Amino acid sequence: MSDQIKHECGIAFIRLLKPLSYYQEKYGTALYGLNKLYLLMEKQHNRGQDGAGIATIKLDMKPGSRYISRYRSMAQNAVADIFGYVQNKFVSIQEETPELMKDTEFLKQNVSFIGEVLLGHLRYGTHGKNSIENCHPFLRQNNWMTRNLVIAGNFNMTNVDELLEQLYELGQHPKEKADTVTVLEKIGHFLDDENQTLFDEYKKEGLSNVEITHKISKNLNLANILRRSAKSWDGGYTISGIVGNGDAFVLRDPSGIRPAFYYADDEVVVAASERPAIQTAFKVQIKNVKEIEPGHALIIKKDGTVTQEMYREPTEKRACSFERIYFSRGSDADIYKERKKLGQLLCPQVLKAVNYDIKNTVFSFIPNTAEVSFYGMVDGLHEYIRDVQKDTLVNRKEKLSDGELDELLSMRPRVEKLAIKDVKLRTFITQDADRGEMVAHVYDTTYGVIKNHTDTLVAVDDSIVRGTTLKQSIIKIIDRLHPKKIIIVSSAPQIRYPDCYGIDMSKMGQFVAFDAAIQLLIERGMEHIIEEVYQKCKASLLLPKEEIINHVKEIYRPFQQQEISDKIAQIITPKDTVAEVEVIYQTLDNLHVACPDHSGDWYFSGNYPTPGGNKVVNKAFVNWKEGNNQRAY
Repeated sequence: MSDQIKHECGIAFIRLLKPLSYYQEKYGTALYGLNKLYLLMEKQHNRGQDGAGIATIKLDMKPGSRYISRYRSMAQNAVADIFGYVQNKFVSIQEETPELMKDTEFLKQNVSFIGEVLLGHLRYGTHGKNSIENCHPFLRQNNWMTRNLVIAGNFNMTNVDELLEQLYELGQHPKEKADTVTVLEKIGHFLDDENQTLFDEYKKEGLSNVEITHKISKNLNLANILRRSAKSWDGGYTISGIVGNGDAFVLRDPSGIRPAFYYADDEVVVAASERPAIQTAFKVQIKNVKEIEPGHALIIKKDGTVTQEMYREPTEKRACSFERIYFSRGSDADIYKERKKLGQLLCPQVLKAVNYDIKNTVFSFIPNTAEVSFYGMVDGLHEYIRDVQKDTLVNRKEKLSDGELDELLSMRPRVEKLAIKDVKLRTFITQDADRGEMVAHVYDTTYGVIKNHTDTLVAVDDSIVRGTTLKQSIIKIIDRLHPKKIIIVSSAPQIRYPDCYGIDMSKMGQFVAFDAAIQLLIERGMEHIIEEVYQKCKASLLLPKEEIINHVKEIYRPFQQQEISDKIAQIITPKDTVAEVEVIYQTLDNLHVACPDHSGDWYFSGNYPTPGGNKVVNKAFVNWKEGNNQRAY
C-alpha cells in the first residue's frame, strides 16, 4: 500500500501440556516455550511495531511464590527488546552454574517467565496514546489465584460508551475510557462473580477455604464467564486471556471479523492471528492449523483439556477482506493464491485501458506488498497473449510472413521494476516546502526503460486510501520517465467508508474516494445531498444503534464507479504532470471471486457486519461536516 495505514494487532498464545522437564529432555532446552513464543511473535511483526508485550504463568506454584510475570516494551524493535530482557535473566546462571540450565524445577522456582502458559502481543496504536500503559497484555491482579486475569487482543469495540455505562451500573469505576479496559473489567467482573458463586456453594458443603480454592480452580466455567461478559460487545475481536490458575481462552467475534488460528497436539496448544506463523514456529502442515469458529472460544483448562465452545450465537461470517489484500503476510498459501487472483481479475480492465497495445506498455508495481497481485496480473497477460497467438495461428487465412511470425511469437508483457522505495528519508527540515520536497523522494525510479511519450506505464498498488504518496511522490517521479500515460491500478476496490474493527481508517476525510464524491457533488450543483445526509446522520445518532442505517451511502449513489475513479485521477495528479493519469480499481464482485471466504467489505461497500458500524460511519460523517477531527468511536 503506497499510503501506509496501521492495523491492530497480533496475538501469540502457547500452552505447554507436558512438564517442563519433557521439553528439556526432548528438545534440549527448558526455554522451549519462550523460544516458540519469540518465533510466533517475530513471524507476526507486520501486525504491530508500536509496542509489544508478553506474560507467562507458572502452574502449581506454592503460596508466596511468584507465578505471573509480565514485560512490555516500546523499543524500536520491541520483540527483540523483550526477549533480550528475558534472556538476561539466564546470563549469570549460564556463566556461573551452567548445569542448572538443565534443571527445570530450579529454573521454574527461581527464574521469572519460565512457565507453562505464555501470551504475547504486538501492538499498533491506531488511536490510543503510545505509552507503555497502552501495551498489552493487561493484568487484573488479586490475591485469589482464580481471580487474576491477563488479557491481550486484536480488537476494537464500537460501543465503548455503552460498555462503560454497564460497568458503572455494576458499581465499578474504570480508571480509563478505553475498550481494552472495559473488556478486562467486564470479564474480570464475571470472573469474580463465578468465583463467589462457587465459593458460596462449596462453603455450604462444609469444605475448608483451602479445599474450596482447589475446587474453584477445577470447576471454573470459562465459557459461562465469557457468555455473560460478551453479551453486549459490538466490534471485531480476537481476545486471548489467562486466569491465574492456568485456565486460558482465545475467543473470536460472532462475525469472524478478526482472524484467529490454532493448533493442538499432545505437547502444545498454540493460537495466533496468522496461520503461517504457527506453521513456521511448530513445523506443522497447513491442514493441521484450524480456524477458531466465529462466536466460539478455544478453552484450555488447567488440566490440559481443550474444547471449542460457543459463547455467542454466530452471525453471518464477514471475515475482514483487508487481511487478505494487505495486512496478513502473503506466505499463507490461500492468501498468496487470492492476491494473485486479484491481479489476474484486473486484466480485462487494464487491457482495455491500454487499447490492447502490449508492445508499447510497461507493467510494474509500486509498494512491495503489491508484488503478488502484480504476478497475478502478469499471469493474466500471458493468458491473453497465448489466446491472441492461438487465435492468429488457427484462424488467420493468409499465411504469416517470417517477420510476422517472429513478432507474434515474441509477444510478452514488458515487466520492469520502476518504483523503488528508498531507505527511510528523514524529513527533519521544518519548513513545509522543504519537507514536501523530501517526501517526494521517498521513492526512486529506474531510468532508461520507457520509450519517451510512446509507452504507457501500468503500476499496480494493492489499495489506495488517501492517495497522498501517489500525488506527492510516485506520480511525480515516474512522470520524469516521460511515459505517454500513467495508469495506477488498485487490486482493492475504492475505500469509501471508515473501519471501526481494528484498522486505522476512522475518519471520512482520509479517503480520496470520499473527497472525489464530494467534489463531484459540488461541481454538479448537488450540494443539497451533502446537507441532507448530514441531517440524517445527526438525527440517527439519537437512535439505538440497532435501528441505525448507513446514510453515507447516499453520497456515492449519484455516481458510477468510473466517474469517481476519474475524479480520483484528477485529485492525485500533481501540477505540471505531462503524462495523462488514469486510475483503475478492482470491482466488488471480483474481490469476492478472489476472496470467497472473506466477505467483510464494509470499507468498500458500506455494509457493516454489526449495528455499531452504521453508527460509526454516520458519526464519522457528522464529524467531517462539523470539522471535528476525531475518531467516531
